[in-house]
Amino acid sequence: MDATKLKELKHFIEQCQSNPSTLADPSLSFFRDYLESLGAKLPSSAYSDSKHEESDDDIEDLHEEQVKVEEPEEDDEIVESDIELEGEIVEPDDDPPQKMGDPSVEVTEESREASQLAKAKAMEAISEGNLEEAIESLTDAISLNPTSAIMYGNRASVYIKMKKPNAAIRDANAALEINPDSAKGYKTRGMARALLGQWEEAAKDLHVASKLDYDEEISAVLKKVEPNAHKIEEHRRKYERLHKEREEKRTERERQRRRAEAQAAYEKAKKQEQSSSSRNPGGMPGEFPGMPGGFPGGGMPGGFPGGGMPGGFPGGGMPGGFPGGGMPGGFPGGGMPGGFPGGGMPGGFPGGGMPGGVPGNVDFSKILNDPDLMAAFSDPEIMAALQDVMKNPANLAKHQGNPKVAPVIAKMMSKFGGPK
Repeated sequence: MDATKLKELKHFIEQCQSNPSTLADPSLSFFRDYLESLGAKLPSSAYSDSKHEESDDDIEDLHEEQVKVEEPEEDDEIVESDIELEGEIVEPDDDPPQKMGDPSVEVTEESREASQLAKAKAMEAISEGNLEEAIESLTDAISLNPTSAIMYGNRASVYIKMKKPNAAIRDANAALEINPDSAKGYKTRGMARALLGQWEEAAKDLHVASKLDYDEEISAVLKKVEPNAHKIEEHRRKYERLHKEREEKRTERERQRRRAEAQAAYEKAKKQEQSSSSRNPGGMPGEFPGMPGGFPGGGMPGGFPGGGMPGGFPGGGMPGGFPGGGMPGGFPGGGMPGGFPGGGMPGGFPGGGMPGGVPGNVDFSKILNDPDLMAAFSDPEIMAALQDVMKNPANLAKHQGNPKVAPVIAKMMSKFGGPK
């Protein structure tokens, strides 16, 4: 090889050693890739920013994707409409709780009779419209016989007439505690709840009362209560459905958002992979830039370009120096990765590595002028075998039995003085 070229190559290597950022030149990406393929670990300064950082376009695209993905869709606020209800309701009474009977009192026959007399007196007061007096008499009746659900029911009826629904409900509950099947207890509580506008609860109590002891008054009140109860139930179901639909939409949007984020991440990774592939093509440019004079011709890592040494190799552009493409390194022989036999530098020249040059006893014209070898280089099977050996010299053994490949390898070794 021309001594001037070797001197220039040595100078370039020394420059890379003293200033690794020289390798950050994008035009030298092939040389970085070649070094990495041999297992070399390069400092971070040997890479351009584009190797490790996203481009402005990538960042802008990612930002646009995130904005598109994360932009929330506002839900329409659900405003519940008013329900048009009919029927008389009153303000809740807030009087102190009325006097209740003492359930621990022993009820005798005399007290029962006295309780009935007090009840009769209350009924007379009710007929005369004297409701306060009726309440007093029924309170006496309850005190004399606190185990009577009827007495509580009667007093609850008077409280309803007085438009005191909360007091009526307290007496109705007391009646139902004594007798869970008290029709009067359910009836008076249902009517009291209707006065408070508790239409659904009122309808339930009145239906139970009607089953226990039907009367016309219960039927009349139900005709006023049930329509309102149905309207409230339909209204509630409507808005429960609307809220459920809104929640389902939110869930679906969240699912779509996550799917879009995953797709965006996939597309980003795909772009980065494509960008990396475009920055690291399989071949190398036709020159070896960065060194004075360069190696014109077909430039490849680990081999000799077609115009850079006397005779050159035909068919340039192939990494590895052989025509036809694709062999990393050079010729097999001494076990070194991707290089010529005889030891030496990875992926480069035999004999002593780089710097150090090529041994003087190697005559490349013997290869170039050997018609058998040049013909063999155009055979895909032979080239595939040579590439296999270049990747791993240990693979040489498996090709020794191939009558087409073995002679070519043996002849090449003999040209370079390698083992036979």
